[in-house]
Amino acid sequence: MATAKALAAGFTYQPIDHLVTEASLEEALARLLAVQKQAGPTAIPNEQAVEALLGGAPKPTVTVSQAFEIYLSEIAYNAQLYKSPNQRASWEKTKRTSIQYFIDFAGDIPLEDITRELALKYQSHWARQVKPKDTDAKPIAPNTANRHIGNIRSLHADYYKHIGEEDRPNPFRNMHFKAKSRTEVPPFSNEWVRTRILAPGAFRKWRPELQLITWMLIETGCRPSEIINLRVEDFHMHEPVPYISIRARLDREVKTDTSERDIPLVGIALEAAKRAAPRAFDHYRDKGELFSANMMKNFRNRKLFETPEHRIYSFRHAFEKRMQEANIDYGLRCLLMGHKTTRPVYGDGGSLEYRRDELLKIVQPFDPSVMAGFDHENPNWTS
Repeated sequence: MATAKALAAGFTYQPIDHLVTEASLEEALARLLAVQKQAGPTAIPNEQAVEALLGGAPKPTVTVSQAFEIYLSEIAYNAQLYKSPNQRASWEKTKRTSIQYFIDFAGDIPLEDITRELALKYQSHWARQVKPKDTDAKPIAPNTANRHIGNIRSLHADYYKHIGEEDRPNPFRNMHFKAKSRTEVPPFSNEWVRTRILAPGAFRKWRPELQLITWMLIETGCRPSEIINLRVEDFHMHEPVPYISIRARLDREVKTDTSERDIPLVGIALEAAKRAAPRAFDHYRDKGELFSANMMKNFRNRKLFETPEHRIYSFRHAFEKRMQEANIDYGLRCLLMGHKTTRPVYGDGGSLEYRRDELLKIVQPFDPSVMAGFDHENPNWTS
């Protein structure tokens, strides 16, 4: 009501503490004159006019859950703008989980009631999980605690910035658990790839998409999400140097700006792309969790992981290691991996012919019967 009345009089509603500390003298006088004008001949100010124009209305209470819904619908527009439906759902799920953890701990209290004292208690709550006293309890990773505290900290900061109170101290400021260096996923060895992954029949009876995606991962170094989300137009098979394009779209983000790149196709990746290009991978597009679950199950069932520490990402790390050991130019390695280089950048990374010729130095040999077996089993996918 106060907001609507203020707008009707030509002003925006501002709480009295804001008017006292932030408003200009001209604005304050204009509001007083407007109140006087509405009082009329009696010169007795209308209570509702005073509340609307001089900020006397009771301050609305916004709970943590309400602030989060405002965050989703009004504040975090840019964060969601170019995400695919699945990316958006995953992003929101992570945020919502963090907010719910705080509500489970402290209740769905007004956001303004979160004090530094309460925030410190919440930090201690996570500290007990990072390093539990019970030796049988499984500790959570410090980065997990950092993420959940960080999300409630961001909500507090972004909400108050949204309503013009960006100077309000954040009760969750300077809270961080020190994490160990991230454990790197080991690369597949060349011997393992050649004798086990590229063995004829290694993927027999798998979905054709899973077979083709795996072969493309070997010789492109792409992130799995980059391959499964390729569109038909991202395959350039009729160019002098066949290649794929990794691009951001209006309906899907890529990890970083440097993730956008063109990758020549060589070896078994070229053969796989010939078969995939007419239709791409619709079954797995924007379904990273489904793809990951299917791949992990298949690789474990066929005992295709070199060690228990190996993952599908081991293909990407193996690709990078092969480039390094072949003394491929550092800048080109960064470009092909979609990494940001720490050195000055000159040029565009070289022609596709140059990139292809460099990749041919590290291409994995494979038996032609690998693709012959695929074509026999999947005649609808033959090139």
